[in-house]
Amino acid sequence: MSVVTITSDNFEKEVMQSPVPVLIDFWASWCGPCRMLSPVIEEIASEVSDKKICKVNVDEQPELARRFGVMSIPTLIVIKDGKLAKKSLGVQPKGSVMSMFNA
Repeated sequence: MSVVTITSDNFEKEVMQSPVPVLIDFWASWCGPCRMLSPVIEEIASEVSDKKICKVNVDEQPELARRFGVMSIPTLIVIKDGKLAKKSLGVQPKGSVMSMFNA
C-alpha cells in the first residue's frame, strides 16, 4: 500500500472513517528529521496491508496540525476507530513506529 497524502478535504473519509488503524506522519519539506523519518514511513507503507499510512504537510494543512496539538515535527499519531490511540514526537526507528499500532 502506498502512503496517502491527507488534506482537510479527505481527512474525514481517509482517517476518521477508516476501517483499519491509521498512522499519520505530520511533516514539512524543510524539516531535516522529517526527511530522515520519511524512508521508514515509506518502507512500512510498502509492507503493511491491514493498516493505512498517511502524511500531513503541516505547512499546507495547519488546521490539521492544530487539531492534534502538533507543536513540533515530525509527529506521528495513530487513529483507531476514529480516536487518537497513540502520539509520538521525533524520529523513531521502524520497530518503534510499528509498535505504535499496539497501543
